[in-house]
Amino acid sequence: MYVISMIAQPGMLDGMLVENISNAWGGGSVDWLAPDEAAEFALSRQPDNLDTVWQSCQAMGVDLVLQSAGNRRKTLLIADMDSTMIAQECIDELADVAGVGESVKAITARAMNGEFDFSDALRERVALLSGKPESIIDEVLRDRITYVTGGDVLLATMKAHGAYAALVSGGFTAFSAQVAAHLGFDEHRANKLIIEDNILTGSVAYPILGKEAKVTALKDLTKRLGITAADVIAVGDGANDLGMLTLAGTGVALHAKPAVAAQCDVKINFGDLSALLFLQGYAKDDFVTL
Repeated sequence: MYVISMIAQPGMLDGMLVENISNAWGGGSVDWLAPDEAAEFALSRQPDNLDTVWQSCQAMGVDLVLQSAGNRRKTLLIADMDSTMIAQECIDELADVAGVGESVKAITARAMNGEFDFSDALRERVALLSGKPESIIDEVLRDRITYVTGGDVLLATMKAHGAYAALVSGGFTAFSAQVAAHLGFDEHRANKLIIEDNILTGSVAYPILGKEAKVTALKDLTKRLGITAADVIAVGDGANDLGMLTLAGTGVALHAKPAVAAQCDVKINFGDLSALLFLQGYAKDDFVTL
């Protein structure tokens, strides 16, 4: 058995559209998880024209996702940080404050789209920060970091149902520590900038946490918790997230770069982070807010 989830921005999901697709595919009755925002229905087989219907829904601002009906509620959340849990790329913000923003942003864009080895790109970008004061980190944290809508609800709801949450970032511990604490992650992993006498040296500690390290984190955590990859929901947007997204039971490409989204079965392009709860079958009435 399968489940089709249909998710849009609040007030934008047309009930007639959902009913028409369910009827055309011989689906079960529609279960509204949030009025005019999220709905789902069961299917006995995968539709032959899934891709065509998905593209039509995308044109209407609707995310459509097919999943197996079993084991939808996950016990482990692994999340990327930059452009996933927060709206910024921390290295880009640091570079902007340091006066080398355009050079760094160009490298970031290529790296996140898979055109540039992540470790090489990180070293090259960090080198441009050499000699800058450590205080630029505090300035970015204070003035430039904003949180993606739905992240706090996602964490609170999953943790209220016994899930474990890990923030695994190719960014920096100076940022992941604050983001993890703010949102309620159980742990965080990221790269460490090397600082001497309150000055950025332009270097990052080894080993660099990139694509393979995120896969390793998923494997380590599932072993520690006594679960399998099928019990994991992972979310990210960049090329260095692909390994964990494809390994996880549910790997969500959230507003992802085109080259990344093309390799993922579960794509959320219009919903926010609360869409990960709808994908697990949580109704909006089930959401936990702090």
